[in-house]
Amino acid sequence: MSITNFRSADAVSDRSAGAQAVTPKKTFQTLQEKKQAGRPITALTAYDYSTARLVDEAGVDMILVGDSLAMVVMGYDSTLPVTMDEMLHHTRAVRRAVRHGIVVADMPYGSYHVSVAGGVANAARFIKEAGAEAVKVEGGAARCELVERLRDAEIPVVCHLGLTPQAVHRMGGYKVQGKTLAAAEELARDARMLEAAGAVAIVLEGMPREVAAIITSQLQIPTIGIGAGPDCDGQILVFHDLVNLSFSRPAKFVRQYGDAAALFRTAIEGYVQDVEERSFPDESESYHLSKEVTDVLKAQEVTDALRAPVTASKTHLIRKA
Repeated sequence: MSITNFRSADAVSDRSAGAQAVTPKKTFQTLQEKKQAGRPITALTAYDYSTARLVDEAGVDMILVGDSLAMVVMGYDSTLPVTMDEMLHHTRAVRRAVRHGIVVADMPYGSYHVSVAGGVANAARFIKEAGAEAVKVEGGAARCELVERLRDAEIPVVCHLGLTPQAVHRMGGYKVQGKTLAAAEELARDARMLEAAGAVAIVLEGMPREVAAIITSQLQIPTIGIGAGPDCDGQILVFHDLVNLSFSRPAKFVRQYGDAAALFRTAIEGYVQDVEERSFPDESESYHLSKEVTDVLKAQEVTDALRAPVTASKTHLIRKA
């Protein structure tokens, strides 16, 4: 690539029609600066091109291709079944839509649990093959070696503490973590160790507000809360929870900002009704032949040719029409 053609990573053009403005590209330095300035960080999940584009155009700082897609997109009961290939597929789709936000890919269960070397290799696939700018891994101090290796491989890593869905069986369900003094101290210690290992941010999920506030105050890197109270440096929700597309009772910490299920249901029911009543498509939604071709078709000779089996002697009529 010629240096004269290089477009700065610090700014990208707004692609809306007629727009001339240049919007800064978000980076982890952006998030760090927001933390230092006390400005909240916004994050949402996205799993496909259309929703990722809407999320990005709304100005969300960090867009997570979460393994939660196993539940809200694929219909599984947990995040555990989703595979590397499926996560790569969805990350590619999101990457094509995003111009401003930071794209972070969740590493699915089993992709980094067997060996550190395997985890680094799988993380590299998200960066190289899918265009992610960082990966996210769950777990505490046990992930420090992996985080260090990812840092050395130039792969930014977001860590995830508290209620970690990939550990649902060990935790005995989706339960709030850090409720005792010992558990809270362990979470805080793990957070400090992960920061020292090289994490660029930490998601804090399903823990008492007070614990998340203490962890946030102790770290130099940003914390992103989900069910961890308002004192984190930022917040994240699952997109489908935000717009009522999860088809399940929302968790206590979810605030719904729209009812896409009702919107879609009304649209689909209206479509079915119009088709059954033959009111869709109507004349304005149909294509038409030109008057000249219509006149030819009305001719008896052509009409008969169309009704009869096609033979070599009659094909010239169809060609003429």
